[in-house]
Amino acid sequence: MGCKEVSCKTLLAELCDFLDGGLDADTVHEIEVHMDNCQDCRLLVDTTRKTIEIFCNTEPLPLPEGIRNRLHQALEQRLRGPRS
Repeated sequence: MGCKEVSCKTLLAELCDFLDGGLDADTVHEIEVHMDNCQDCRLLVDTTRKTIEIFCNTEPLPLPEGIRNRLHQALEQRLRGPRS
């Protein structure tokens, strides 16, 4: 990115890498400066970060048996390929 002013659109494009720690220090700094001045982006990052934290700290719910069976049937059909 290098010394460019970050826009909301740029922050959205870089959000996953920003939250995963996959950006260089200059880009992180530019995004943090943008968030200091943009309440909407700050709220988006905070909410996304909290959502990820909640999701990662919960156990998955079991699928109801009927849904599990339909899913397995659909996957088997897909793996067999189109019928001739």
